[in-house]
Amino acid sequence: MKKLICLGVFGLLAACSTAPLAPEADGWHAVMIPGKRATEYRWVTKDGRPAWAAHAQQSASMWRRKLHRPADGLGQVHFSWWVESPLAGADLSTAGLGDAPARVLFAFAGDNSRLSPRNRLLFDLAETLSGERPPYATLMYVFGNDAVTADAVLKHPRTDRVRKIVLDTQADQAGRWRDHRRDLAADFRRAFGEEPGALVSIAVMTDADNTQQQAMAWFGPIQFLP
Repeated sequence: MKKLICLGVFGLLAACSTAPLAPEADGWHAVMIPGKRATEYRWVTKDGRPAWAAHAQQSASMWRRKLHRPADGLGQVHFSWWVESPLAGADLSTAGLGDAPARVLFAFAGDNSRLSPRNRLLFDLAETLSGERPPYATLMYVFGNDAVTADAVLKHPRTDRVRKIVLDTQADQAGRWRDHRRDLAADFRRAFGEEPGALVSIAVMTDADNTQQQAMAWFGPIQFLP
């Protein structure tokens, strides 16, 4: 029988436990977005599952864990979310409206010399504001709404180094656990048209700052298959 592989302490791989470590004990931490209020993240149990509860009140921030997983070891990943409801009026393809009740983010290393001049300027600005340079590429899986099509690949309105794959869009997909299993390398090639580099961080995010709403979501542990 195949064993699930989870992220253990200090970025080492370990067999999944039936009682995952609390986020703070396993390297998870908040990542603020300059100029934005922070979304609240808490470690709870939801319908019998251990989960991160995310509550956004006109806010946007990430809950992240750094790691290193080589490109040839990406494999498949399993994650889950429970979303209270889609965000009315949000549109992931439009600048200023791109809120989502649930996102799972995978950040990748790469050759920064290949960045366009525009992206270099944007990355320089982000580093100045936050003290941290953005990753070479970020692949997001998102819960959208009927403004976008399920399974669509969307570019971030401000940088093409962030791509989003829409997994859920309908109101009847909210109010219950949704489990997703994805091939990270295949999805990266589809989204970016190039081979992925090493995976350098994972994160979850609930944001409702652009549409000035509230959003609630729960995220199960992110698990890698060998």
